Amino acid sequence: MTELRKRGGGGGNPDSGDNISDKEADGDDRLGLQVDLDGECDGDPKGDTPDVPLSTSDTDNTPECLNKALEGLPPRWKNYWIRGVLSLAMISGFFLIICMGPIALLLIVMTIQIKCFEEIITIGYRVYRSYDLPWFRTLSWYFLICVNYFFYGETLADYFGALVQREEPLQFLARYHRFISFALYLAGFCMFVLSLVKKHYRLQFYMFAWTHVTLLIVVTQSHLVIQNLFEGMIWFIVPISIVICNDIMAYLFGFFFGRTPLIKLSPKKTWEGFIGGFFSTVVFGFLLAYLLSQFQYFVCPVGFNSETNGFTVECEPSDIFVMQEYTVPAVFQKTLGLKRVNMYPFQIHSIFLSSFASLIGPFGGFFASGFKRAFKIKDFASTIPGHGGIMDRFDCQYLMATFTHVYIASFIRGPNPSKLLQQLLLLQPEQQLSIFHTLQYHLRERNILPPAAE
Repeated sequence: MTELRKRGGGGGNPDSGDNISDKEADGDDRLGLQVDLDGECDGDPKGDTPDVPLSTSDTDNTPECLNKALEGLPPRWKNYWIRGVLSLAMISGFFLIICMGPIALLLIVMTIQIKCFEEIITIGYRVYRSYDLPWFRTLSWYFLICVNYFFYGETLADYFGALVQREEPLQFLARYHRFISFALYLAGFCMFVLSLVKKHYRLQFYMFAWTHVTLLIVVTQSHLVIQNLFEGMIWFIVPISIVICNDIMAYLFGFFFGRTPLIKLSPKKTWEGFIGGFFSTVVFGFLLAYLLSQFQYFVCPVGFNSETNGFTVECEPSDIFVMQEYTVPAVFQKTLGLKRVNMYPFQIHSIFLSSFASLIGPFGGFFASGFKRAFKIKDFASTIPGHGGIMDRFDCQYLMATFTHVYIASFIRGPNPSKLLQQLLLLQPEQQLSIFHTLQYHLRERNILPPAAE
């Protein structure tokens, strides 16, 4: 076993630096990294060994005006105000983008996805930067383009069949979409094999796996965010908002009342913040669901209007967005003083979404904390002052998006006549006639249609 731990300059204690996000390093941090170099090796045993820095410098990119305004405050309160001001700015920007419509939301999701991918890939590049690996960064971005082409093409054909049917170039791309996607990926695969360099084989395969895991985490889950958006903006806004609420409220409860550590991966997280964030998020999600359920703009699926050649969010709201009367359980009738209550069914669904965002969602953040501790970095990047990188803000969002997609598929979405019709229109005329006659026969058998005339 060859020790790979690097002590850093100055001979100081590497685990005591302020640059490490969790000030109390666990056992893995103190043991360092070890790689078994006995056995298989492609030449120089040091050639495939990553040089992992124990810490990275934290670039302070806080605006100068904000630094001057807060210079008299203690570090803890200064960080509190920086996070607060930037959080309000980001929330305001989020509301502005919502007003701009689903296309603007689609573009912002793509932008965030690209930035998150860049942050994770950059970490890999910095960890292995002492080796001049050919084509690593170029191939990483090429695979990102290939995977996005596949997912967005699938979504376009699935949700906007009418648009595809009208445009002849899109018909060709839709028909051979998967073959084209596979051919593009295969070209990248061949380029990777041709780029292999002696003495760096193992390292290059490390980075090949690094790229694909990043694609799995970032691109696949970003695609689910977009699919949630097309089901109706409420399925996009509510999950994102409750994660933001949980993050803020857990931080506030932990800041003012936190005493009991929650998990070793994030020593600053406390049980007080975790519990306070849970109840605050459930209440917030319930109220937000009530507010948004009243507007077609938020509850209608995103569709394409062939007459106006534009995307629309108009429909007859489904049952879960129609006010209904419910009987209050007998246990709560005396406490609430009510026997019946009117509410939207979606508000009940919001309780499950909020519970997941509060109880399971934070584990996305804990996972990210473990990743950062593994490479001794404080944040994925320094894009947002006081918050770190974009990935630092969206580590829980991706997990929440996946749950929302699974929840919709399992408990909400039924057969969609418009999507089925779009798929039928893509068939050949003789296939459409065959389906028509079969459907006509079954409807007559069930006495829904009158029998055929003699």
